[in-house]
Amino acid sequence: MAIVVQKYGGSSVADVERIRKVASRVKARQDAGEKLVVVVSAMGDTTDELLALAKQVSADPPRRELDMLLTCGERISMALLSMALQELGAPAISFTGSQSGIITTDDHAQARIVEVRPQRIHEALDAGKVVIVAGYQGVSFRREVTTLGRGGSDTTAVALAAALGAEACEIYSDVDGIFTADPRVVPDARKLEALTHEEMQELAAAGAKVLNAQAVEWARTRGIVILAKSTHGAGTGTRVEALARPSDARVKAVTAEAELAVLEAQVGAPGPGELLEFLDARGVRGRALSAEGGRCVVSIPLQDVHGLASLREQLAARFGERVRLREDTGTVTCVGAGINADWALLRQALLAAEELHVDVLGAHVSPLSLSLLVDKAHLAALTRRLHREFIG
Repeated sequence: MAIVVQKYGGSSVADVERIRKVASRVKARQDAGEKLVVVVSAMGDTTDELLALAKQVSADPPRRELDMLLTCGERISMALLSMALQELGAPAISFTGSQSGIITTDDHAQARIVEVRPQRIHEALDAGKVVIVAGYQGVSFRREVTTLGRGGSDTTAVALAAALGAEACEIYSDVDGIFTADPRVVPDARKLEALTHEEMQELAAAGAKVLNAQAVEWARTRGIVILAKSTHGAGTGTRVEALARPSDARVKAVTAEAELAVLEAQVGAPGPGELLEFLDARGVRGRALSAEGGRCVVSIPLQDVHGLASLREQLAARFGERVRLREDTGTVTCVGAGINADWALLRQALLAAEELHVDVLGAHVSPLSLSLLVDKAHLAALTRRLHREFIG
């Protein structure tokens, strides 16, 4: 009997009625003869609400206590879905991340999975039960409760799929797969039938909210196909796999990232090593770094920086005016294989920005992506323009 791993996002389990609908879908799959492991996120905006509650108590909450608090959201979802399944007559049991055997590093608020020991899951599946797992969380070797960062439930699902020998991991949300751009920003965005792991990882790292970058990394290294599908059952979704279907398009998708801060260290300021050591000591991850002469620029995704005001104060205390923290910029990124085969796409992107009267503050090109750093006010317009230029 095949093992199927599914993941349902927060909007899919946002209220009791939606939880009941998910339970009905899961039961139908079990009745068809499949063994089901279902990973759930917190209901709706629960994580944001818990985070806001923490910040009413502390401007810079201790990461350990934050993990203890935020993991409650997924535990609520798992218990309610298990109850809903049992009401339908489907045997079910819920497990936390630690009960599921998800072992992580000690990095609170942004831990990484290092090992999965799914013994209890196997036992429950063999007993004919649907297993519901709280996503986004695990336990370190020191028995500390940890969280995996924003979107970490995706990582939980893919890691379990790999550990359980599943061929694919089904990720459900309100949209039918992955689009060439965010349809809320670009109305003409089209659904992609397939992407490579590498392309999807670049998109996720550049701000696309459809899948978590660490989850895609797990899938790539362990050969897991990700199926991004709609909770509502309509459409074919998108396959994320090792070799996607061939395409003539050099640019597959365009995405923007507004939740970004940029650190600028000027001439005579600390070198990259000193600045990165400072950030590492505070658990602040960077997305990109450029250094030339005495100037160093580091971009920082803000989704897991829970004490930005405190970070700003610590930077000022340590480096004074030698380091500037900017929160007024964001990136627009084009993703596709062979983007840096020549300079044509970069030239076209820069010309498009110029015609929109958008100042490009920085540019980065790799084999899979092209990113422009611009003022946040221009992100939507530039995203729409580059989508029209490269995709149509």
